[in-house]
Amino acid sequence: MEQLIELTNVRKSYGSTVAIDNISLQIPPGRIVGVIGPNGAGKTTLLHALTGLINYEGKINILGIEPKQNRPALMEQTGVIHDISVLPSWMIVKQVLSFHESLHTGFDRQRCESLLSKTDITLDRKVKQLSKGMKTQLHLSLVLATDTKLLVLDEPTHGLDILFRKQLYSSVLEDFFDQNKTILIATHQVEEVEHILSDVIFISRGKLVLYSSIEELQERYIQVIAPNDQAESIRALKPLVELNLIGKKLFLLENVAGADLQKYGEVRTPGIADIFVATMGGDA
Repeated sequence: MEQLIELTNVRKSYGSTVAIDNISLQIPPGRIVGVIGPNGAGKTTLLHALTGLINYEGKINILGIEPKQNRPALMEQTGVIHDISVLPSWMIVKQVLSFHESLHTGFDRQRCESLLSKTDITLDRKVKQLSKGMKTQLHLSLVLATDTKLLVLDEPTHGLDILFRKQLYSSVLEDFFDQNKTILIATHQVEEVEHILSDVIFISRGKLVLYSSIEELQERYIQVIAPNDQAESIRALKPLVELNLIGKKLFLLENVAGADLQKYGEVRTPGIADIFVATMGGDA
């Protein structure tokens, strides 16, 4: 399958600090990929490299384009939403739409206005009068109304309430995603996005710790909740995590068949957050 994104030995340092440490990976079209890591792990730096905002060592190919060599061409195919709003505060909303229309040939103004009609944003309001949530809604409407192949979301819901966060990801899935497009979502809030992801990338201190499909993770990791008197038997299987519950123990194990654990207690499929904590260890 032809890859939508390819990274080969990508590295970025700021003086003696290595923000991205020789990351290589390939992402095909039609995936929703969570870029997961603690604050300062290198998530935003990686997305900045992918979208041509910074120089880097190594090679990146997105839709046949090298970001640092031809960012304008890449932006014609890529929608980006960062935590920090980049919308001009002095413009009114309809001016923002006109400005965006002048930049992107694939922008559908009528569709954008239709998306905005479902919000409390009116075309005659100034950007500086909008709340953070409204600015995010405006930015999202601009991106969703533009014909692109890649959507990059960098902590897009930071500081927003839980209802809006759910609405945002619902809009992304309904109005953008299909089997020819790819979404990258960088966040440290794993629980917020795990229900929509097809793949995850775990990053810690600039290093690629794990890149896997959700299906592969569910086959690789397993949890068991067992009475305390079964703990020693499970410890012999070298669990990654052991936690105390009320009168019981919870274990997370890797590459152990569920059938082999059923005699000890309740077997469950772990969430991405559980696997993230176990994989990251002290860095999570």
